[in-house]
Amino acid sequence: MTGSHNAQTLPDPDASDSELHRAISGLLATADIHIGGKRPWDIRLNAPGVIERAITKGNLGFGEAYMDGDWDVDRLDEFFYRLLSHRLNHHFKPRQQFIYFLSATLRNLQQGKRAWEVAKVHYDLGNDFYQAMLDPRMTYSCGYWKKADTLAAAQEAKLDLICRKLGLQAGMRVLDIGCGWGSFMGYAAEHYGVECVGLTVSQAQADWVQAHYAGLPIEIRLQDYRDLHGKYDRIASVGMFEHVGRKNHHEFLRIAANALTDDGLFLLHTIGKAKTTTVPDPWTGKYIFPNGDLPSIRQIADACEGRFIVEDLQNFGADYDKTLMAWHANFEAAWPRFRDTLGDRFHRMWRYYLLSCAGAFRARDLQLWQWVLAKKGVPGGYVRPSD
Repeated sequence: MTGSHNAQTLPDPDASDSELHRAISGLLATADIHIGGKRPWDIRLNAPGVIERAITKGNLGFGEAYMDGDWDVDRLDEFFYRLLSHRLNHHFKPRQQFIYFLSATLRNLQQGKRAWEVAKVHYDLGNDFYQAMLDPRMTYSCGYWKKADTLAAAQEAKLDLICRKLGLQAGMRVLDIGCGWGSFMGYAAEHYGVECVGLTVSQAQADWVQAHYAGLPIEIRLQDYRDLHGKYDRIASVGMFEHVGRKNHHEFLRIAANALTDDGLFLLHTIGKAKTTTVPDPWTGKYIFPNGDLPSIRQIADACEGRFIVEDLQNFGADYDKTLMAWHANFEAAWPRFRDTLGDRFHRMWRYYLLSCAGAFRARDLQLWQWVLAKKGVPGGYVRPSD
């Protein structure tokens, strides 16, 4: 729980336990959350020090306390929905906040070997693990639920929406920057007859693509986007820009522009934050996505300036709530298969990740954007395909 204003409403973490408890109880009550309550979103403190860890270390301390079993709540998603929709995170100004700010703004955390760390920590957990959690196409990004009632249908709807927004036609050469397990490339090649090149920094993902799409015109490259070469009629980047980092936004868009034909289209699908000035969440950066950095609209627009015309911008962030809840249901159902190898602390960590994010999207604290970009603009104007 991080933020920058109203921190004065909380006592010093060195205050007495009773003072801290009263202050936090009053704050949580404004979001209808009770300490020791009986409702699914009420928090239970199982050990001393949870409140002090939240005040001094923000979400890093709060998340680690949950991983340690020091507090519990039956519905983490509902707890975080209430907490974030009432902006209670803004009341916490951790003592280490300035360190996080300096690290994010002064250092390039996504350069060189650091660009490959997220694969080792996150994406290379095991293809069997992700196969149990995701849809049959292994699509690890927000589904599109407008007309869908299952995870598989929502992901196919999202993939088809991307294909139609890009105006794919048979024979086109398409690039996927951060291709994951190849779901977009597989769908586009199967349904629209295009040739695809995918970039990933995950060996596990590259192995999956090679094994599952051997019969399609798909080339997989274990390669950082900065080593990109060649020209493409269309480019997509789905759920990868969150790893690029604020210091690299301009370079990423410059490289994409150079790789795109003059009359091509680029679809950028990314999670986004509401405020440019916020720093990356330290718990997520330590345990889930090393060196991740969510962009803002202003940051993306600034990087597009002089390189792309923004033809279309769509926000369907509320759909990520449903996607994350579906992933969580799959994860919990499959967990007995992974308990012995991953352990109970991982289980609590992964639950915290999926359900806190679901609550954040439900509260509209996080967004999901699809940008359609053209180097010179679409003659006569771009028309978004109907749903």
